Amino acid sequence: MKKWICVLFICVSSFGWTQKNTRILFILDASNSMNVDWNNNQTRMEAAKEVLIQEVEKLRGIPNLEIALRVYGHQTPVTNTYQDCNDTKLEVPFGVNAVDAIKTKVKSIQAKGSTPIARSLEAAAGDFPDTLARNYIILITDGLESCDNDPCIIARKLKDKGVKVTPFVIGLGMDLSYLDKFDCIGAYSDAESKESFRNVLASIVSKTLVNTTVQVNLNDITKTPLETNVTLFFYESGTSNLKYTFTHTLNRKNLPDTLVLDPEVKYDLVVNTLPKLEKKGIVLQKHTHNTIVVDAPQGYLKFTATKNTQNPSFQMRITLKDDGKTLHSQNLNSTQKYLVGTYDLEIFTLPRTYQRIEISQSKTTFVDVVPAGIFQYTVLKATVGQIFYERSTNQWEWVCNLDESSLEGNWSLQPGNYKTVYREKGQKSSTYTKEKKFRIDSNKTLLLNL
Repeated sequence: MKKWICVLFICVSSFGWTQKNTRILFILDASNSMNVDWNNNQTRMEAAKEVLIQEVEKLRGIPNLEIALRVYGHQTPVTNTYQDCNDTKLEVPFGVNAVDAIKTKVKSIQAKGSTPIARSLEAAAGDFPDTLARNYIILITDGLESCDNDPCIIARKLKDKGVKVTPFVIGLGMDLSYLDKFDCIGAYSDAESKESFRNVLASIVSKTLVNTTVQVNLNDITKTPLETNVTLFFYESGTSNLKYTFTHTLNRKNLPDTLVLDPEVKYDLVVNTLPKLEKKGIVLQKHTHNTIVVDAPQGYLKFTATKNTQNPSFQMRITLKDDGKTLHSQNLNSTQKYLVGTYDLEIFTLPRTYQRIEISQSKTTFVDVVPAGIFQYTVLKATVGQIFYERSTNQWEWVCNLDESSLEGNWSLQPGNYKTVYREKGQKSSTYTKEKKFRIDSNKTLLLNL
């Protein structure tokens, strides 16, 4: 069964970028397979016509724009023994007021024939009056070539004639093996529904009109743009006016996705890594493809307590090396991405655990908390006191207070040497102060009677 795809061919002469005029040739597939039911009680043909008519209407009145329509597969019915591979026709030639003519023609088209993509592309090269403008072909089709010609060969022929052909393929429900059939021509992306198809087609048309595109290279440690899946904020430079928000992605060729931005605006870019990265005063070059490069090498930090039998749920505070400002608070049993570098950790155990770690490119640094032990105590009378941890020899660090309203208590404490300093609450002299030293071992319970 054929799939539904949309291909954008950008046809530009070597000097076309400097011209203001834009021409868009829509090529519509009216082959018999377009009559297959799709969704929302529509056939592929009905859905394609609906979307195309809506997008063409949006082009009404745009200055320096000419549009045209070529259709194939709509003149001769295909049979089990015959298909007309010359069934392709320029139905509406280029003109500044062609919107109504294209909408009228699209409404009347009936799908019935074959799929001569290569011959349609070859004929389309002659549909443009000249190569002085920015010339585009947008092909809407539900399948691969059904005749004996090869679209890849046609693309090479057009290139040999001085016409550069670069397509954007939008596929609905296509697997990678199917999309690879267009790999000889250019890039592609897929759509999972008619609405997503509508959005991507609108984006492609926008690219033809603005003609200024951008990719953001998030470089790893080797200066290769392989970092991705992070939010990008584009602000109007020097202000808090957020103009665009994107979730960065790599396309099927593992290259940064192409964005369309207004070239009249100067931008400040915020890359929401941990910590965030900023690039200010970005100026886009009009009528060309811009590349914004940001060094953003990242690795992972995994926070676990694999040997702890008490099922703890504490958190960990992350700061940059020798920087007291909290960068992030990470929960136990979670993995988080950070920029490559050195970080200081404060783990909210009792007492606090401190550690310095390195994040390396694309690797996971494991922080596994040493298992705690259980400290339990009982008293005969209400008691006030505190528990201290020996951080280093004779250097005692406060951990917690005894509960003076209870005759017993327990805590999960990290392994090490401790002492408790206490006295009965009712005694009114400090000379009644007592202390008792003890040691906590991992996954063991210590009971003291004070």
